[in-house]
Amino acid sequence: MQISRLGLRDDSLKGETVVVTGSGGGIGFEAARSLARLGACVVIAEIDPDTGSRAEEALAGEFGDGRARFIRTDVGDETSVERLRDEAFGLFGKVDAVINNATIVPVGKVEELPIEEWDRSYRVNLRGPVLMAKAFLPAMVARDHGVFVCVSSVGAAFLGCYEAFKTAQAQLAGTLDAELEGSRVVALTIGPGFVPTETLRKCAEVLAPRMGMSVEAFFELNKDAALTPEEAGAGFAAAIALADRFRGQEISSIQALRAADLSFGSRESEGAAGIGAESRAKALTLCSATLKTLREQSEGWRTRSVFERQWVLRDFRKTAGMSVEEWISALGSLEAELRGEGAFHRPPLERLAGYYEHLAELAKGYEKDPTRLEESLRSVYAMRDEAAGLAKAI
Repeated sequence: MQISRLGLRDDSLKGETVVVTGSGGGIGFEAARSLARLGACVVIAEIDPDTGSRAEEALAGEFGDGRARFIRTDVGDETSVERLRDEAFGLFGKVDAVINNATIVPVGKVEELPIEEWDRSYRVNLRGPVLMAKAFLPAMVARDHGVFVCVSSVGAAFLGCYEAFKTAQAQLAGTLDAELEGSRVVALTIGPGFVPTETLRKCAEVLAPRMGMSVEAFFELNKDAALTPEEAGAGFAAAIALADRFRGQEISSIQALRAADLSFGSRESEGAAGIGAESRAKALTLCSATLKTLREQSEGWRTRSVFERQWVLRDFRKTAGMSVEEWISALGSLEAELRGEGAFHRPPLERLAGYYEHLAELAKGYEKDPTRLEESLRSVYAMRDEAAGLAKAI
């Protein structure tokens, strides 16, 4: 999946400078390559001088001199990260985005791995992103423009020394999102998915026997969910290009690719014009009800305290996939389109229904009074069923 196949303009990131840590090879290199395809200048922040130099040479050969520069960087070392910042600013004048791709993956049971391995993993997988935030965010905030991307993973046995800090990295992005509220600096988290890189292959040699299977069986088991490094890297680049859409969220490369492929800066997908009149009328009724509910919720949120309102709005955006204003606009457009006879654009209604399911789970955890809980759940499930029914109808 080359970035050129997606619905993104070739100049989507023209004039932007992006730092990608650990981009000497694998997903990081492919992310840098895709970013360059979209017009960005790229800083290859890599600890290995050989792979870093080769990556710079490869991108220079493809995109021309000056579009990508290698700066040797140890992300766990504060002096090295500050030097990266200073050299990047010296070369390009600014940095518009950071992708915290650098990682190490210790494998083994929690009690088996020496504490030195935990310290080493912390140094790269959490201390590194914190140092990058301290080094690069102040200038982004001063310019009121920027994107800071953390990279997450999915938990698994024997990977606790890696996953614990990846989970913390996602929480770091969530904290930054809250602290950046009201600015045009975006923090988000992206997970590449299952990508057979050299790093994963080395892990599989240790991990597969622990799971009672061969390395070949391990990859065969996961082949249907696998992405190539090029696909995952293109997803990283798409997330930068569409950062406003993903603000505060934890997404996957597949989600970013789908968003870029189907509609750049627009709604998710186009529905068929040929649904029957009865189905269309049912969809219109459900759409109007869903829109009315969301407008009433939005008005109610305005009356809450500033802190509570900000939390609710961030939680909605993270879970529903768009801000409440974007959802109201999307449902309003869908309502107007359903009143006609032509094609319509289908927003990701499953995400909206999922938000109401999420709201119900929150209520279960916070409401102590059984009667009030029952009333809350009845109301929230009715909202969920409206959104789910609309999703099914169209």
